[in-house]
Amino acid sequence: MAFRLKADNALLLLLVFIPITLVFEYVVHASPTTLFLTSAVAIVPLAGLMGKSTEMLAEHVGTGLGGLLNATFGNAAELIIAFFALKAGLHDLVKASLTGSIIGNILLVFGLSALLGGLRFQTQVFNRTAAKLGATLLLLSAVGLVIPSLLHYLRDGSGTAGAGAEAGGSLSLEIAVVLIVCYVLSLVFALRTHADLYQGAAHSDGAAPAWSKGKSFAVLLAAAAFVGWMSEILVGGAEEAAHSLGMNEVFVGVIVVALVGNAAEHSTAVLVALRNKMDLSIQIAVGSSLQIALFIAPLLVFLSYAVGPAPMDLVFSPLEVAAVGISVLVVGQISGDGLTHWMEGVLLIGVYVLLGLAFFNLPG
Repeated sequence: MAFRLKADNALLLLLVFIPITLVFEYVVHASPTTLFLTSAVAIVPLAGLMGKSTEMLAEHVGTGLGGLLNATFGNAAELIIAFFALKAGLHDLVKASLTGSIIGNILLVFGLSALLGGLRFQTQVFNRTAAKLGATLLLLSAVGLVIPSLLHYLRDGSGTAGAGAEAGGSLSLEIAVVLIVCYVLSLVFALRTHADLYQGAAHSDGAAPAWSKGKSFAVLLAAAAFVGWMSEILVGGAEEAAHSLGMNEVFVGVIVVALVGNAAEHSTAVLVALRNKMDLSIQIAVGSSLQIALFIAPLLVFLSYAVGPAPMDLVFSPLEVAAVGISVLVVGQISGDGLTHWMEGVLLIGVYVLLGLAFFNLPG
């Protein structure tokens, strides 16, 4: 508990980057690269506050509705960042951040949890049935992301927007509907009909919530508002920051933006693994990826018709498709036996680093 408090306090110290970013934006008129970096750091503690306030609200309203709240707001920071990128027409950045969130959660977060937890406990056990269901849903989401991309590249082998673009957009919309339906039904399964499978992931100790319902709601709204403000600044400097820092836009989305939106959640998964609660750690890692693939991605497709300069499709680059497919297969293999050890964590992190190097060396 003391370690968790220290981690929370360290995150809160980063809130100082909010006024720093605002001064750089409106007073100093700093370069887009500087604004990108400071706003990225500012979003990390804000995402942590959104996660904690949602957790506190969940404890007030009970298990069922609490689970729905966590499922709905678990990736709110990533959604807000993607919304502003979508509004700016940066579809490649949006799709790269979706890819990065999916692979980051199931490779980096799960990997760090297994590694650090495995260094403290020789083996850690989790519910195989729930983990396999999560892996199967991830496989479904990967199929949903592969199909429009495959159709696009079959119709236009050059990989540029061509004759299949309109058909790909229509197919993306239809697939988005299927993914959201599957996501809603997975919530019914996890929260209602088979909630007993997820009882091992419950993390309430019976104590009264540390925050009142009013405080939790107020913090959630305030943090969301500031995340929106910082995200608008972040997106505005993303393209120039990528060029000035020697990175391509896809790498910025897959690695940098995805890590910023998920950093607080990452720390939570690792901390609970250190307390030998691997069920909860896997639920955070895999569940977050599922929310991105089955809920956030299709929701952004719908939103693009309302706020974007053009509709967004689900056509990802070949490397993004390969990264998601590889990640899903690897995590499915590792989660099949119901236990983890530190070497499996090393393997997961190794795959993430290899994919990161591939994205970094992708031609700009």
